[in-house]
This record gives sequence, C-alpha cells and structure tokens, in this order.
Amino acid sequence: MSVAEAEKAPGAQKAPAVAAAKEAASSPFKTESRLERLFAQGEFVVTAEIGPPKSASSKGIKENARLLKDATDGQNLTDNQTAIVRLSSIAAAVHVLSEGGNPIMQMVCRDRNRIAMQSDLLGAYSLGIRQTLCLSGDHQSFGNHPTAKNVYDIDSIQLIQAVKGLRDDKKFLSGDDCKIPPKFYIGAAANPFADPFEFRVLRLEKKIKAGADFIQTQAIFDFDRFEKFMAAVRERGLHQKINIMAGIIPVKSAKAMEYMKTVPGMIVPDDLIARIKGAADQAAAGVDLAVEMIQRVRKIEGVRGVHLMAVGWEEKVPEIVEKAGLLPRPKMSA
Repeated sequence: MSVAEAEKAPGAQKAPAVAAAKEAASSPFKTESRLERLFAQGEFVVTAEIGPPKSASSKGIKENARLLKDATDGQNLTDNQTAIVRLSSIAAAVHVLSEGGNPIMQMVCRDRNRIAMQSDLLGAYSLGIRQTLCLSGDHQSFGNHPTAKNVYDIDSIQLIQAVKGLRDDKKFLSGDDCKIPPKFYIGAAANPFADPFEFRVLRLEKKIKAGADFIQTQAIFDFDRFEKFMAAVRERGLHQKINIMAGIIPVKSAKAMEYMKTVPGMIVPDDLIARIKGAADQAAAGVDLAVEMIQRVRKIEGVRGVHLMAVGWEEKVPEIVEKAGLLPRPKMSA
C-alpha cells in the first residue's frame, strides 16, 4: 500500500496503515528479511538446510530449528527434495518460526502450476515467512513416485520473476493486481559444476536479471572449478549485483562421498575421498574438511556467506560453524 493509498484508508485502519506505509516508504530495504539486513551490514551470512520428514511429525523439524537458530542466520526448508513426498516446506517453515528460527521456504516448479505456486506464496507470507528459494526441482523419476506427472508450468527463472512481480509491481502473472503483496527476499540456486561450464555464469546472470537477491550454490568439493566460476562471475561484475553463498556439505564418511560422486551435477575429486578414507575417524575428518572449505571460500572475492547442507547430520552444524570462527552470529542493527 502506498502512502497515498493508506491515507485514503477508512476509519480505524487509517492511522496504523498510514504509519506502516510511511515506514515502508522510508525504509532502505525491500523486505522484512533478516538475511537482507545482514547482507546490507556486510556480514558473512550462514544458512543451513533442514529436510522435512517423510511423515506428518513436526518433532524433528522443531528439534533442528532449536539446534540451528543461534548457529545460523536462516534455515532452508526443502520442498519434497529428490522428488520424494515429505512434509510440506510451508508447514515446515511455520514450525521453524514457532521455535524462533528464520525460515527460508524452498519452492520447486515440478509439483505446482502458476496458480498453485502464487497461492502458496500468498499463504506462506501471511503465515510470517519472509524468504523463499526458487528452484526447478529434481525430476520426478528420481523420487518415490517415478510415474507421477510433473508440472513445470513455469521454470525457476520465471518463478523468480513471478515473486519479484508480486513484491515490486503488485501484479500476479496474469497481470491482475495484488493489493497486499508478499514481500519476499528472493533466493535462487546456481550450480558451477554442471555442464556446459560456460553456461553456468550466463544462467546465474539470467536469475539476477529476473530478480534474485541471493544465491546458494551446489555443494563445493572441486575448488579449482569453483574459483574459475567465481573469476567469471567477477569478470561480468555479477558479484556486485547479488549475494552469493557457497554450498558446503559436511560428509560423514568416504562412502558418502563416493555416492555423491555419482550424483549428476556434482564433482568430488578422488584425492578428497582418499583423504577421508584414510582417516582413523572419518566423521571427525569430515567435520575438519567442512571447516577447511568454509575458511577457503571466505577468502574468495564475491562470496558473501555459506549454506550448509548437513543431510541428516544437523547436530554437527553448530560445531562446524564454531570451529570456522563464525560464532556468535551477528545481530541486526536497528
């Protein structure tokens, strides 16, 4: 609502509506997002992933939210990751909110058309969710319903445009007005390790132009390739247009790394696998490797934070963040 619109608001709603609109008009921020404010303060931001369960239980989500809320600045709730049916990311985000966390609701294009996605965006914002991550989603053939019919009515770049259009232009994709728009801080993903490599930076640029505010990358194990990617990002000046967070997966064992090597879009060098395989305590070596990776990416110009994907090992995230020298987490300035 603009100040002029607010001043026309009738009766009892007039004073608070005018005050809110004037505050919004004077704010240097696009949203109410904690992430937006921390990036603006120049902080090195830390987020972590929480995978919703394959059940209707909120217990594990709430436990992980309590575990991570003071060790990270935001918690991603995945949306039926790997195309397996799980508790919805919207419900999971609300459970994180109830424990004092700062949810980042992931939304994939695989399962909904544009009507359902825009409806869910409105609903999520009304429930207090202020950040979303826009993704295409893994193909349904990888999940537990391989014969399901996918949707992909719009792709991830179009979804970013849709969220931005709602937020900034108060317009649905149809062109209809949205009187009270959801003001999400918009995230997107980038994978420097997929082929063709030359296309990776161009795709990142498309997401920036579509309206993405921050990027979380695929997990990094091949640092030479990631540094080459970031060099290309800097060459095009993209690091000055968006906040890039480097993806980190803490690994429990060499066996887990060997599995990840088979996942499309991931590169896991053999020397890293050998290093973990040769350790007396593979889990401890995995924690040390994660800490080392965080310290390496912090030195790369253009990297503004890290995103930890613990994949069921969330209890190690606070330890990793502390060993990386990233605790306590910063407070938002007034």
